[in-house]
Formats: sequence, C-alpha cells, structure tokens
Amino acid sequence: MKIYDISQEVFSCAVFPGDPSPEREQILSIPKGDPCNLTRLSMCAHNGTHVDAPNHFLDGGKTVDQMDLNRLIGYAYVAEHSGEVTAGDAENIYEKARKAAGSRDAYKRILLKGSDVVVTEAAAEVFRDRELLLLGNESQTVGPMEAPMQVHLILLGAEVVLLEGIRLAEVPEGVYLLHAAPINLGDSDGAPCRATLVADP
Repeated sequence: MKIYDISQEVFSCAVFPGDPSPEREQILSIPKGDPCNLTRLSMCAHNGTHVDAPNHFLDGGKTVDQMDLNRLIGYAYVAEHSGEVTAGDAENIYEKARKAAGSRDAYKRILLKGSDVVVTEAAAEVFRDRELLLLGNESQTVGPMEAPMQVHLILLGAEVVLLEGIRLAEVPEGVYLLHAAPINLGDSDGAPCRATLVADP
C-alpha cells in the first residue's frame, strides 16, 4: 500500500502573508532533569496544511467541529494544472475526474496539483455548481493571493471544504483515497490537518 503524506511540516511551513508563524516552546525537558519532554505550541489555524471551515469568511457559518467528515475522508482526484483555472479548465478537470473515478465519488473531491494554481471566480462557480465536497490546492489560499475573498465566499457559501497548503509534487495524477480530517478545534474557522493520500488499488 502506497501512502503519500501531502502535508507540510508545521514549524517550517509556508505562511500566508500577515499570518503569525508557528512557534514552539520546550517547557519540560528530560535532559534538563524533567520527568518528560513537553512542548507548548502557538500557531494560526491556517498555517501550513489546513482546512477552511465556512466560518472563515461567513459569520455564522459552520465551524471546524461542525463540519461533515464525509467531505474530508473519501476518494479524491489529483489533477495537474498550471496557472489560472478558468471556467473551461474547471469543467475539463471535473469531467476528467468523473471519467477516472468510475463508480467511485472521487470527482467530488478534487486536488489541484501545481504550486502556481489560482482558482478564478468563474472556476469556483463551476466547482460549486458541480456540488464538489472538497477542493484542495498547494497555495496557502484558494483564489488570487492578493484578493482571495470572493472565491472563498463562492465555495464556502456552498460548504465546499477547502484544503489548502497541500504538497503534491510526488503524487501522480489520478484517483486516491484521501484522509484530511482537521484537528477538532471547537468554534474555529479553520484547523491544521495531516493530509494523506492512499494509492487506489
């Protein structure tokens, strides 16, 4: 069984401009005579590989602890792309995923492979209208880095889970079993996760 870890290491992860970086404090240490090692963490809920809950951009939207895990665990399709994703690109990616999925629902969870991928508003509307459960990307945000809000509103408004900051360089295009459950942070607008893909047998 081939398992791909598509998560970033937290303390060396990419950080969205303006967000605080993760910090670690060793508050107990065996070499210093303490009975165990104990670490205190400080980080933004959207550092590294993370999930956006609707509440991230929609006041009153679902928080991480209210999200349906069926959206985050299941078959997914990894689609290679470069640059902006237009409406036409989104349609093509969806149809390619649907054909590759066969009887599985991998076309409902699409992971965009490409460090320069940017989802446009028109593409977001296509993915929303196709009733995606989840959309993943390698950037720290879906949509243009300088103005991501509208793309988030389109997708999160339809409860499309956003899995951001994944790493797919070693993953060939195709169908996989995705596990991307976030940490269960009550009332949080997002949460880090250890996302993995299992090669489809």
